[in-house]
Amino acid sequence: MSTHVPRHASDRPHRPRGRRAAIGLLVVAVLVLVGAIAVRLTSTDDRADASVVDPASTPRATTSAAASSAASSAAPAAIGRRTGAATPEPPTRAVLPSGVDVPIVPVSTTDDGTLDVPGDITTAGWWRGGSRLGDPFGSTLVSAHVDSTTQGLGPYAELLTVRAGQRIELQSKHLRQSYVVSSLRLLDKGPLSDHPWVYSATGAHRLVMVTCAGPFVPAKGGYQRLAVVTATAVGRPTQKEA
Repeated sequence: MSTHVPRHASDRPHRPRGRRAAIGLLVVAVLVLVGAIAVRLTSTDDRADASVVDPASTPRATTSAAASSAASSAAPAAIGRRTGAATPEPPTRAVLPSGVDVPIVPVSTTDDGTLDVPGDITTAGWWRGGSRLGDPFGSTLVSAHVDSTTQGLGPYAELLTVRAGQRIELQSKHLRQSYVVSSLRLLDKGPLSDHPWVYSATGAHRLVMVTCAGPFVPAKGGYQRLAVVTATAVGRPTQKEA
């Protein structure tokens, strides 16, 4: 999946890839749960292409294994920090509602603004231009491919049927932060810059997870939609036990 993200905190995106048949049923389930599709984003063949556009790379945006230029917003570096709050750290792991643990690595965008999502579907990529654990504002954008022709379905396939109210946890070297899923939206492929809320550095701190969603149409470049899960932070991050 390909996603274009703004090269700066103000303009960010991303993308995923996947296997056709197995993901089909999940996509159908998502369509039933979501009901309506919210706007359009840019995504390309998720399987052959694990790139997503990074907001920090250009004023456009998008996402991974199955997501370009953009709206301006304050860069993550300019995000304020609360006095006495935990020192912000990049996320290193995500624990999905099922309890599955997904490693997270920092990713940037390519020259064309596509988010460079990890090729390994068992690993997710955190956009460096996004918020970190401990930052009081903005989106923490974490993307992964939904599947691949060699690895089958990945952990992120679970996001296609996630429900509001379910819990997700992010961890960093010293911190852990709980989130409650607030929404699951399907976006038609297109630039994420059309949806600045996905990567915006403003607003309350939140987690945004992106992966590819069907239908899968080879003639049109693969997956035709992106699944975007938004989750609200529950309190402040806590220190991990030594």
